[in-house]
Amino acid sequence: MPTFTYKARDNKGELKESSILADSVDNAKSLLKQEGLWVVDLKQIDEPKSEPIIPRAQASSDAPLPFATQEQTEWQEATKKKPTSAQGFFEQFQGVGLKDMVVFSRQFASMMESGVAMLRALNVLTEQTSNKKLRMALEQIRYEIEQGGVLSDSMLKYPKIFDTLYVSMVRAGEAGGILDQVLSRLAFFMEERSRLNQQVKSAMTYPVVVMFIAVGVFYAMLTLVLPTFSGMFASLGSDLPAYTQMLINLSKFLRSWYMLLVIGIIVGVVWALKNYYQTKDGKFVIDLTILKMPIFGDMTRKVAVARFTRTFGTLIKSGVPIITSLEVVKDSAGNEVLRRAIEAVILKVQEGGTISAPLSQSNIFPPMVTQMVAIGEETGQLETMLEKVADFYDVEVETAVEGLTSLMEPLMIVILGGMVGAIVIGMYLPMFSIISKIQ
Repeated sequence: MPTFTYKARDNKGELKESSILADSVDNAKSLLKQEGLWVVDLKQIDEPKSEPIIPRAQASSDAPLPFATQEQTEWQEATKKKPTSAQGFFEQFQGVGLKDMVVFSRQFASMMESGVAMLRALNVLTEQTSNKKLRMALEQIRYEIEQGGVLSDSMLKYPKIFDTLYVSMVRAGEAGGILDQVLSRLAFFMEERSRLNQQVKSAMTYPVVVMFIAVGVFYAMLTLVLPTFSGMFASLGSDLPAYTQMLINLSKFLRSWYMLLVIGIIVGVVWALKNYYQTKDGKFVIDLTILKMPIFGDMTRKVAVARFTRTFGTLIKSGVPIITSLEVVKDSAGNEVLRRAIEAVILKVQEGGTISAPLSQSNIFPPMVTQMVAIGEETGQLETMLEKVADFYDVEVETAVEGLTSLMEPLMIVILGGMVGAIVIGMYLPMFSIISKIQ
């Protein structure tokens, strides 16, 4: 019967290294799983072969270790690679987006659920990922785990890739011995988060693009088309209508050096608002203003509530303590008003109070959310209630996005037509005046 060497972690997260007799790799994994261990690495012991022993001291620091594993050799080679082309240069500034994390999380979860050893799964994912920064991080994580490290501790070294939420859930999965289940929940959570972001982006893209086109057409007609007609009207010696004269004056202003001053003022205001938003009070004022806007405020509130309930419910279901979960949710809220509301919840819970009471006192959470949270606390099914609220508000966001898109489409068409029509009317008014004089 073949002998397999393994590295596995128990329910306490402690690493164990030993060997086991089994008929096959799958049989070995099943036996280890029955003992409450989740496999990090599993290899079959080959028959000993007579190979020349190369002293370690004779090996060059740049050469691969004579008895290194394939993963170690690949990691060593990868760390020596440097960009040699323009594409490689720009790849250094490429970030790790949500889409990359969604694909990685789903593939990692699927492989872990299928019983693939962690090192083998990381090896496959490292080879398949197209994002250079994520690939380099996975190479280092894989190497550290091979040396006996912990997955969550290794991920913690890359906060720009694996945020606090991600690391907290992985650590909870390691502590509870349910890493495969937690990774599956994490993959589902990130897929829902990506879908929600795409819905919001799709609602904002259309009006922004149409408004940009409208402003561009209006500017081109004012600065290129109207001056031509202005010269023709001036040669006829007729007084221009007041409306046409106003458009001509506006055209001269847009083509003058004063326009640079206006652009500079706009840039300065945007820069000042950006710096003000970096402060805690500024972020609170601006976020509160956005929440009070007639149409976009309601949609922003629904997105914030959906993100809060989905994140909070996923963390609790994964075994993360409530206080820790609230801290993680607070840091990933993305809205200062929501963040301060969560801070009040944390203080009440630390004093022995409930979650629903401070939520109801804030103005950001609707009564339905606080009532569902209260029922979840009373029945001990808080994570279930939070997931139901998240599902409900995901539908609400989708409905709001569809309604906003339906509203913005005719509105943008009217705005675009009105801006073009304003120029056309200004050009035709002098013609009517000249025709009336000729008659």
